Amino acid sequence: MPTLHIVGGPPASGKTRFGRELAARLGAAFLDIDTATEPIVKAALSLAQKNPDDRDSPEFKSAFREPIYNAVFDTAVVNLSHIDVVIAGPFTKEFQDANWLTSVKAKIGFPTKAYYLTADPGVRKKRLIKRNNPRDKAKLVDWEDYLRYYGTESRPAFEHHFEDTSQWG
Repeated sequence: MPTLHIVGGPPASGKTRFGRELAARLGAAFLDIDTATEPIVKAALSLAQKNPDDRDSPEFKSAFREPIYNAVFDTAVVNLSHIDVVIAGPFTKEFQDANWLTSVKAKIGFPTKAYYLTADPGVRKKRLIKRNNPRDKAKLVDWEDYLRYYGTESRPAFEHHFEDTSQWG
């Protein structure tokens, strides 16, 4: 039976790289939350006369977070009928809920595995600067406030594979 692989962690922790490599190894479909939803989110923010690069404000999170996640999971389920799927996204709130992975498995009806990636905050900051994505500007403007938002960045409260990517090139 096909399996859903969920790759989560803070921004610049290596989710996309890890997810792509995992999907290639498994012969799975790969869905990156940003890539899959970015054009729609930018268009909607522009129509709402908001900053199209906003991904950190309370307004963005309340209006877009749930629909973005739902769209990616709906796409995954369609593909799970015939192939493994790897999803990469932050899942910060979800990974702190001890029952979340069990709920996902029950809802989609397929085996599900979780992977949590992290890296030293200084390494992640360097990666954000290097990738130079306008979406990351707010994170870099007030780095300490951004780090406080993510709290202790504790590992998921359920069974998962853990990867510290601090040493990746």
